[in-house]
Amino acid sequence: MSTITQWQLRAAFAARLSEMYGQEVPAYTTLVDVSHEVNEDVLRAQGADAERLGSISRVTAERHGAIRVGTPKELRQVARIFAALGMHPVGFYDLREAAASAVPVISTAFRPVDGEELARNPFRVFTSMLTPADPRFFDADLRSRLEAFLADRELFPAELLALADRATAERELPEADAERFLRLAVHAFELSPEPVDQAWYQTLERISAVAADIGGVRSTHINHLTPRVLDIDELYWRMTERGIEMIDTIQGPPKWQGPDVLLRQTSFRALAEPRAMRTPDGSVVSGALRVRFGEVEARGIALTRKGRALYDELLGHIDEQVSQNAADARGDIARAVWERHLPGSERELAAAGLAYFTYRHDPDRPRDGNRPPTSVSELVRQGWVSAEPIVYEDFLPRSAAGIFQSNLSGEGIRNNEHEGTAYDAAWLSGAIGHDVLDPFALYEQQQNRSLAQVAHELDLTGALG
Repeated sequence: MSTITQWQLRAAFAARLSEMYGQEVPAYTTLVDVSHEVNEDVLRAQGADAERLGSISRVTAERHGAIRVGTPKELRQVARIFAALGMHPVGFYDLREAAASAVPVISTAFRPVDGEELARNPFRVFTSMLTPADPRFFDADLRSRLEAFLADRELFPAELLALADRATAERELPEADAERFLRLAVHAFELSPEPVDQAWYQTLERISAVAADIGGVRSTHINHLTPRVLDIDELYWRMTERGIEMIDTIQGPPKWQGPDVLLRQTSFRALAEPRAMRTPDGSVVSGALRVRFGEVEARGIALTRKGRALYDELLGHIDEQVSQNAADARGDIARAVWERHLPGSERELAAAGLAYFTYRHDPDRPRDGNRPPTSVSELVRQGWVSAEPIVYEDFLPRSAAGIFQSNLSGEGIRNNEHEGTAYDAAWLSGAIGHDVLDPFALYEQQQNRSLAQVAHELDLTGALG
C-alpha cells in the first residue's frame, strides 16, 4: 500500500486550501495570477539573481495562511493538525501591543523548521488566539459570555484529530487515510454557511472586528492566504491597475537599492461577503461581513538579534520624522533612513553581524600555500567561502497588525485604564503543549552548522569569528 509522507501532505493541503480559497474569494485567484506574472517578468529580467532568496519553483508554490481561534483548547487542536504536516509553532507575536486599534489576539506561526523541509514546501500558517481575559477589551460579563460561547463549539471533528495524531506518530499516512485527512482538514477551514447570530456578532464587533470574526461564529475559516512575489511594488501597481482596491501601504521595510531584509507585505482590502444572519426574532436574513482579504508578501534575509534591534530602532526614527514632516511621504523618509543607517550589501550585513547566512567552502579556490584565516569576513573576502543569505521565514508583529488594521471597518474599543493580561512565549508553549520555538535560535543553528562544516573542511580549529 502506498503512503503519503508529511511533506507531501503539507504540499497537498496548501494546494487544496489555495484552490478552495480561490473559489470562495475570486480576487485571491487574481492575486495569484498577477504574482505569477510578476515573478516570471523578474526572472526574465534578473536571471539567476532573482533566485538569490529561493528557487522560482519554491517561490511560485509558496503560501502562508492565517487562521484565528478562540481558546487554548482550540489552539492545541490546531497544533495537532499542523504537526501532522511537519509544522511546528515558531515565534510569539502580541498583536495587542503592536496594533493601535483593538486587536485582542496573541499569535504564533506553524511552519517547517528543517532546511530540507522548507525547501520541499515552506507552507506556514499564522495562527491567532483571542484573549477574552484581557480587561482592556472585555468586561467581566462579556468575558463570561464569550468564554461560554467558545467552550460550546467544536471546530475540528474527532476523526480529523485522530488521523492527525497518527500522521504525526508515523510521519506518513496510507493513501486512503491521507485523502480522508486532507478532505476533513480543508473542510474545517471553509467558510461555514451556518447563519451568524446577528446580535451576538454585533456585540463583539463593537469591541473589535477581529474578536467578532473569532468569537462571533461557531466555526473558523481561512482569513487570508498569501502568495510570495519577487517584486511587491510592481504587484501593488498591477493590482491597482486591474481595479482591485489595495490597502494604503506596503508594510515592513521600504523599497531601496540595498539587500531585501525580513518581510514586506500588503493586501487587497477585505471584501463584503454575503452571510446569512439570524436576527433576534429567529428569522434569517441576508447580510454581509468584511473579514477576509488577499495578502501578498516579499521575503528577504533573516536579521540577527542585533540586526532586528537596529530595524526596530530605524522604525522609531522613521515614525519620529514622519510626525515632524507630515507633508513628506513616509516611503521617501523611510528610504532615506534606511540608506543612512543600514549596510548596502550582503557582505557588509554579514561583516556587521546583522544578518544570517550559510557559509560554504569553495573547493575550486586556488591554493596559494597560506593558511585560511579564522575570521568569517576574511574567509569570504579572500574567496575561501561563499555566503548565501538565509531567507526570513517568520513574521513581523507590527506589519501583521498593520495588515489587520488596514482591513478593519472601525477602531473598536480599548480601555487602557486597565492593565492588560500578560502573555508570553512560555505561556503560549504551555497552552499549546509544545515549545514555541525561538526563530532567532533556528537561524543561528543553521548558520552555525554551516560554519562548523567550513571549519572541518578547511581544517580550522576553534570557532570561526
